[in-house]
Amino acid sequence: MTITLYNTATRSKQPLEPIENGKVSMYVCGPTVYDRAHIGNARAVVVFDMLYRLLRHEYGADAVRYVRNFTDVDDKINARAAEEGRPISEITEETTQWFLDDMAAIGALEPNEMPRATAYVPHMVKMIEGLIEKGHAYAAEGHVLFKVRSYADYGKLSGRSVDDMIAGARVEVAPYKEDPMDFVLWKPSDADTPGWDSPWGRGRPGWHIECSAMAYELLGARFDIHGGGNDLTFPHHENEIAQSKCAGHGFANIWMHNEMLQVEGKKMSKSLGNFFTVRDLLDQGVPGEVIRFVMLSTHYRKPMDWTERKAGEARAHFNRWRATLAGRNGGVVDRKVIDALSNDLNTPLAISRLHELWKLGTPEALDALAASLDFLGIDPAFDFLDVWNEEANADYGLTNTDRQNIGAIIDHWTALRANKDYGDADILRNKALAIGLDLSKWTMSESGEDSVDASQFSGDALSDLLEGIK
Repeated sequence: MTITLYNTATRSKQPLEPIENGKVSMYVCGPTVYDRAHIGNARAVVVFDMLYRLLRHEYGADAVRYVRNFTDVDDKINARAAEEGRPISEITEETTQWFLDDMAAIGALEPNEMPRATAYVPHMVKMIEGLIEKGHAYAAEGHVLFKVRSYADYGKLSGRSVDDMIAGARVEVAPYKEDPMDFVLWKPSDADTPGWDSPWGRGRPGWHIECSAMAYELLGARFDIHGGGNDLTFPHHENEIAQSKCAGHGFANIWMHNEMLQVEGKKMSKSLGNFFTVRDLLDQGVPGEVIRFVMLSTHYRKPMDWTERKAGEARAHFNRWRATLAGRNGGVVDRKVIDALSNDLNTPLAISRLHELWKLGTPEALDALAASLDFLGIDPAFDFLDVWNEEANADYGLTNTDRQNIGAIIDHWTALRANKDYGDADILRNKALAIGLDLSKWTMSESGEDSVDASQFSGDALSDLLEGIK
C-alpha cells in the first residue's frame, strides 16, 4: 500500500518513499514547556499521532522512529520561573509531565524519542561552530547569527523572498546584525539566566538551532518526514532548513503542516474568553476521546473549528455505536479506513467509513468498526462515557442497555436540532412519544420520572427506534 502525503516544500502530494527501505523516520516540533498545552497545541499532536499509527500499521512498530522534542530552555520559561520564584528545572519538569498526561488523555502514543533541548546544547555548539567555519554564521557581541543571504534558497519553503520578508516583517534590528534578516543561533546569558560555556562566552542557544541539532543526532543527516503546525513554517522551519542545509545535511524529504484551530468560529484568544487548555476541557467532563474525534473529523490541512455542537455530536455517535459494539474486541482494521488515511491522512473519509460500517450492522462490519476505532485511538468499549446508575434504572424498569439506547436517541435528536433539521427532529420526537419516551423532558442526569412509563415500551422498542436512526 502506497502512502501519499502533501509536501509543503513542493506544494504537492507525493508518495512516501523511505530513505531506508522498509523503515520510516519522522521528526515533529514539540512544545515549549512553561504552561499547559492548549487545544491548538493538541491538534498537531493528534495529527502526527495518527500518522505515526498509520506508519506503524504499514511498516511495523519496530520500523518507525518518531522523534518529538521538548524545548526546555526559553525566555518564557525563565519569565515564569522568576514570576513564581521557583527553579527553572522545577517548572520544566512539572509542565513536561502535564503535557505527557494531557496528550495521553486524548489517545496520543508516546514517540520513540522525546529529547530535551538542554541535553543537546553541546551538539548545538558544535553545529554552530561548523556554520561559522563555512562562512554561514558570524559572532558579534556575545551572539552568533546565521547569515540568511548565504543560503540562496532561503524562503523557498514558505514561498517568500528575503526582500519581501524584510519589507513586510517586524524583525529585530540590532547593531550587531550584518543584515536585518539574520537570526540568532546563540545569545549571551546573565547570572540569572540559564547558560552554558561556549567559544563565544556563557550563553544559551537560539530556538531554531535546537531542532536541527536534535534531528541530526537522533535521525541522521537525512530523514523522511518533518512535521508541525503551519505557524512554524516561517520562521522556525525556514530557519531549520537553512542552517541544516548549510551544515551539509540533507534534512527532511517531506514537510507536513497542520492548519490552525479556532473556537466557535473565532481565533482562540484569552481576551475573547475562548481560550481552552486540554486540561480545561477534561476537567469540564469532555472525554479525551471526544476531543480526539472532533479533531480527526476535519482534514489536517483545513482550519478546524472546535464547537460544543461538534463535541455533542461526537458523544451522540459514541452512544449509538456503544449500543451495538458491546463485547466486540475482534476483527481487523477496515481496509477502506486504511486507504483513506493513506491518502494524505484523510481522517474525515475514514470517519465516514466508520458510519458505513455501523449502518451495515453485520457481525463482520461491527468487528471491523471496533478494530478501526481502536486504530484511530478511541476505546471501542466506550468506557469513557457516562456510567449509568443501575439503581435508578431499576426503579423505572430500565436496564443499563435501555439507558444507553435512550442516551443515543436523545443525542441524535439534539444533534438534529443543533443542525436546524427540525423536520427530522420532530419525526424522531413523535416516534419516541409513541413508545412513551418524551425527549423534551428526559435528561441524562435524572431518572426520567416525568417522561418514562416503562410499561409502555420494551428494550426491543428502543432498539427498533435506534435502528431507525441509522
